[in-house]
Amino acid sequence: MRGSSELTTGPIPVGQFVNLIRSTIRNDSLFQNQVIKGEITQWKSYPSGHTYFTLRDSDGQISAVIWQGRCTIDSSISEGSVVVVIANLDLYAKSGRIQLIVNRIEPINKLGVLEEQRKQLIELLRSEGVLDRPRKALPSIPKHIAIITGVGSAALADMNRLAENRWPGIRRTVIGVTVQGNLAPNEIVRGILAAGKLANFDIARRLNQPPVDVIIVGRGGGSPEDLWAFNLEPVARAIIASAVPVISAVGHESDMLVADLVADLRASTPSNAIERLVPEFDQHQMMILNFELRITDATTRMFVDWRNNLRLLQSKLLNAPLQGVYNANQQITDLSNRLTTAVINKFGQSKQKLASLGNLMMLAAQQSIAVEKTKLAVFASALNSAHPNNVLQRGYSMISDEKGQIISRTDDLDEGQNIILALADGTAKATVEEIRKESGNDE
Repeated sequence: MRGSSELTTGPIPVGQFVNLIRSTIRNDSLFQNQVIKGEITQWKSYPSGHTYFTLRDSDGQISAVIWQGRCTIDSSISEGSVVVVIANLDLYAKSGRIQLIVNRIEPINKLGVLEEQRKQLIELLRSEGVLDRPRKALPSIPKHIAIITGVGSAALADMNRLAENRWPGIRRTVIGVTVQGNLAPNEIVRGILAAGKLANFDIARRLNQPPVDVIIVGRGGGSPEDLWAFNLEPVARAIIASAVPVISAVGHESDMLVADLVADLRASTPSNAIERLVPEFDQHQMMILNFELRITDATTRMFVDWRNNLRLLQSKLLNAPLQGVYNANQQITDLSNRLTTAVINKFGQSKQKLASLGNLMMLAAQQSIAVEKTKLAVFASALNSAHPNNVLQRGYSMISDEKGQIISRTDDLDEGQNIILALADGTAKATVEEIRKESGNDE
């Protein structure tokens, strides 16, 4: 049987086709981490710890499962409850059944209260004029970035990797905080305050580092509850009060939080914050080289133009009457003076600009080298202090038996036993004649 179009492949086995659908669903972000509202029916918990139910409304329904230990289930949730779930769509290949794999479930009234509080806070800030205030400008080349996020998080790893790739050795200080849960708001506020102290010139000078000139507050994506600390007033107020520009880089591009509204810059993701803040070193080098070439070309053109003008005036001078000779000489003198002044000014401005850019690059390189030298000195000092010869040089010795086993207690000695004494400049062999045991060391 032949239809209106030709088949390009042979028949696909059912299992292969179902698994193809499953792979498509799992790899499409549209079906992952979705927030869905509905009424619970057929709620049933099994001895295995898994809970199965159906989520429905007047227009449709879908099966759902909460695997054991996947999330906490509020005790108020039961048959007929209206809930919000955060879930991934999956397909069970054996039966061909599509179902939601639930990662979070909350009664609808709980999320509704939180959302109402968020709206009230936004309205309060808007009425105060905070949302319309002028935002602080970011540095064109940051000298010291404070990153406030979870230590060991994927977001931090991405930011560090991108920053190092774009501008190797750029100064960064990570202030580790809890980014979700009850402790998160206070820790984030303390992190912003700590970064603000590092922006103080006196403190930075004592620490032998440039002051912090920009702050990134961020974390990776998550459920609305996971990100909720960035919707709370203490965090918003700390961002507003910061004397240093603050970039809010929380969640994904679709997430819009109170922290995003009050920050000096909202980045769609933590990685996007680095991309918008840190320039690429190679491109900066090319820009400086381009400036130098443009200055050289402009200066050359200027010389050519003035030289042509002088030649034109000299030609006129040869054919001019006495008054014309005088006027031409005056013009030549004036043009010569203007040419000299213009060239000197142009070269001076160009030299200052190149010197400033060179100093900036040199400072960044020196700071990076100084950090590495300090680390090397600390490692060398630790190794030198731990070397056994340094202990022996101070008059101590090390005792071992003839097999080379170290002896540190009198219980390991016998009278008449041969021992080896290791000294700073060699070894000596001795025989134990008498053993005296300190009474205070008895166990």
